[in-house]
Amino acid sequence: MRKLITLSMFFIACSLFAQEEETKPSFTVSGSIDAYYRANFTAPNDENAIAPGSSFANLPGFALGMANVVLGYEGEKVGFVADLVFGPRGADAVFNSPQADPFYASSNIVNQLYAYWNVSESVTLTMGNFNTFLGYEVISPTANFNYSTSYLFSYGPFSHTGLKADIALSDDFSLMLAVMNDTDFTEFNSTGDYAFGAQLGYSGQFLNFLLDPSFTEIDFTGGFDLSDDFFLGINAAYLDIEDAGSFAGVALYPQLSTSDSFTIGLRGEYFTETEFGAGAIGGYDADGDGSVFALTLTGSLAIDNLTIKPEIRLDSASEEAFIDNDLAGTKSLGSFVLAAIYSF
Repeated sequence: MRKLITLSMFFIACSLFAQEEETKPSFTVSGSIDAYYRANFTAPNDENAIAPGSSFANLPGFALGMANVVLGYEGEKVGFVADLVFGPRGADAVFNSPQADPFYASSNIVNQLYAYWNVSESVTLTMGNFNTFLGYEVISPTANFNYSTSYLFSYGPFSHTGLKADIALSDDFSLMLAVMNDTDFTEFNSTGDYAFGAQLGYSGQFLNFLLDPSFTEIDFTGGFDLSDDFFLGINAAYLDIEDAGSFAGVALYPQLSTSDSFTIGLRGEYFTETEFGAGAIGGYDADGDGSVFALTLTGSLAIDNLTIKPEIRLDSASEEAFIDNDLAGTKSLGSFVLAAIYSF
């Protein structure tokens, strides 16, 4: 009997210790680095080199992306994320930050910096600077399938600073509500105006709204597993600029896994602007209207924590938005990118 009691107390102690281990706060360090090579097929690759009018992966020859270090602390109720980026991609991502100004630039750039409170099992409050909730693509190349980015991502918001509430309405439905500074003004409010955001989610499909003092955007982001090996992502958005033009677009992301280490995917995007829109395309008719159709074929080879991504991209515009090898205006541009991304 004494042995039985002793054994029982041992199991109870182990159980209590395990519970303590499960609820113990944790500190994490993660991140990535990326570099790439870029060359045009149909345009110069010297001082006259050009690139599609979308963000990132636009520099000629061998070029740097960014080093990304994410510090996180997760407690039972509260936590924080400090997401730091170093390099050209990071600087481009915070273009409205004073740190992006050459007179104030530093080697440390804050991509995200926020604290959160799990008020209950279904409600989380977050305050600080966080990447946008709109769109299919994100700033970090580790979370995107294609290395170059879409027009929809490049001319939608990158980041917000404010207060948001994430609410789990049920197992399938979610709701996010936010009040924020002007879009992409991430360090402080320099205008005195505020933006309002909302997101309604259902089983991995999201309908997003952003009411900014200077524009209004509605966005749908989602995707479907059509089989164990085939996934189809979808992004569609419309943005109307106050007292100016607008842009709209749709992008499809079919991706096929051919093995545990290799996936091939295609991004097909149609993007159009009116009254010069956001200036994304660069070629317009007399009324300031223009459109572009872009196809991006990407392979993704995973070797442990390293991912190699060869990519061919073809952009075809309605007007002469690009130049050819003779420096004459042309409606199309063909380019190649080879990227290396290491995540930890």
